[in-house]
Amino acid sequence: MSVKLRLTRVGKKKTPMYRVVVADERSPRDGRFIEILGQYQPLDNPSVINLKDDRALYWLSQGAQPSETVKKILTLSGIWEQFEKTQPKKTLAKAATRAKVMQASQKISIDAHIAKKAKDAPEPEAPQADTTVNEDEKTESE
Repeated sequence: MSVKLRLTRVGKKKTPMYRVVVADERSPRDGRFIEILGQYQPLDNPSVINLKDDRALYWLSQGAQPSETVKKILTLSGIWEQFEKTQPKKTLAKAATRAKVMQASQKISIDAHIAKKAKDAPEPEAPQADTTVNEDEKTESE
């Protein structure tokens, strides 16, 4: 079971509020979750972020992967920096290498898809020049 830290939407229509939750990656966005870690209210000025620091660090240390938005929220609140300090350098290097490999494999698959499309597409025909010469033009040039 792969665990993610992500947002679930709560609140009224046109007034979004989000909960930061720990959930199985296969469950739907607003569906089943394991634990609520806090709240994020983007419409307030400035945005309100309430998180349980200790529980977020616990789940990160257990291998939970944050979504991009949750990672930004964790960075703003300072939790991500604490997590990086507690992790050994080797683990962070492995994660960075894994991310580079994933990006490279995605690029290769995109390049292969483009090459396949180009191979399957019919080649455009070049316009042919008009090489017919009138008999009147022949006599004038001779």
